[in-house]
Amino acid sequence: MSRLQRYRRKRIRKTLIINIIALCAIAVFTFYVSARVLRSPESTSSVSNPVDGSIEESNVEDTIDNTDDSSKEKEREEKVNLVMKQADTLAAGYDFEGAINLLQAFTKQFGTDDTISEKLASYQLDQDRLVPFGAYNSIDQINHVFFHSLIADTQKAFDGDYDSNGYNYYMTTVSEFKNMMTQMYNEGYVLVSIHDIVRQETLEDGSTQFIPGDIMLPPDKKPFVLSQDDVNYYKYMDGDGFASRIVIDKNGRPTAEMILNDGTTSIGDYDLIPVLETFIAEHPDFSYKGARGIIALTGYEGALGYRTQDPSSPTYQQDKEAVKGVVKVLKEWGWEFASHSYGHRDMNAYTYSFLVHDTKRWQEEVGSLIGPTDLYIFPFGVDIEDQDIYDGEKYHYLKDSGFDYFFGVYKSPWMQVGKEYVRMTRRPLDGQAMLQFPERLEDLFDLSKVIDQARPPLQ
Repeated sequence: MSRLQRYRRKRIRKTLIINIIALCAIAVFTFYVSARVLRSPESTSSVSNPVDGSIEESNVEDTIDNTDDSSKEKEREEKVNLVMKQADTLAAGYDFEGAINLLQAFTKQFGTDDTISEKLASYQLDQDRLVPFGAYNSIDQINHVFFHSLIADTQKAFDGDYDSNGYNYYMTTVSEFKNMMTQMYNEGYVLVSIHDIVRQETLEDGSTQFIPGDIMLPPDKKPFVLSQDDVNYYKYMDGDGFASRIVIDKNGRPTAEMILNDGTTSIGDYDLIPVLETFIAEHPDFSYKGARGIIALTGYEGALGYRTQDPSSPTYQQDKEAVKGVVKVLKEWGWEFASHSYGHRDMNAYTYSFLVHDTKRWQEEVGSLIGPTDLYIFPFGVDIEDQDIYDGEKYHYLKDSGFDYFFGVYKSPWMQVGKEYVRMTRRPLDGQAMLQFPERLEDLFDLSKVIDQARPPLQ
């Protein structure tokens, strides 16, 4: 081997060794940098100096800390937005105390800021303006209005057949109901629960008595109660432009189902319950602390459009379970239930034994599905007794059966709060009241802006 060859081989070996050492150094350096960056779970790549490629340890740590701070701040901001939304919902329903308590509990855990402080001050001012029963001096002035099933299709309801005149007398159209609620809202009316108006108090000796509730409203607001009778969807109404039953939609909202001309079904605002839900969603200050209406049920053709009265029906058990599910959701949304008797008979004219039989059957077939209720709405609005103070056997039986609140019908507000019971009259807002006795409704709304043009004259 020549001297030149030996020199070249030696140089190659030296170059190889240098390259190996360099590669090892690069590998060690890369491992070090990766370990530093991967200390943060939010880091996915190394951070390098854009000028010379070197890694500055302080820059890496500062970036990680800033990321943590930013994440925490974003998380807190999301929590603040959520709790503020919840508080505003409570405040919209005049529950300013609940809204204040919610924000105060939040600040104890997460601290406060100017936005929360300003909101708390605003809620406190609004709460300080509240007065008992709003614009009224006593509970005797509070209206209780009621409806039957709403007419969704006026062409079918007012088609001139033998049912048309009855619908014209005792039913209200969807359009009319919407117009009524809009005018009442604009006049300051606020929907409340009967249990907020009068509540039962337990005395020191263990006995109970009924006393006015503690509704607190702005001084220009007028509390009222709303109920709907016969939410049963009787067979005679089939094909006449009414909903067929109450259902729960895919979003968990109470709504109504209607059978269309081709036999298919549609769900939507076809009756009072979903129409009122839509209105409250658009006007949350129309409902006091989430109050809704009272649903009055008979039993002789089932409940809520389900034929739960017939054990021979192939869908009997299925319908009973369906009613239980619908009732559960309705109660969660604030709706209350009342007995309207089983057979819809004048309980003043019928005997005591008939009342007992009717009530037991209602409790077995309907009460077993909807749960306990202390509300009894008289069929035809006729009270069970004519005397000024309840003391008859019919009253005592209903009282012993769990009923404390009793509702008749009259042209103006009236209430009697006894030690053991509450009596209240309701005002009908139907075709007869609008067309035959319009003067009775002048305090509630302008009928010229309410009456459906499709409604015919009374016969």
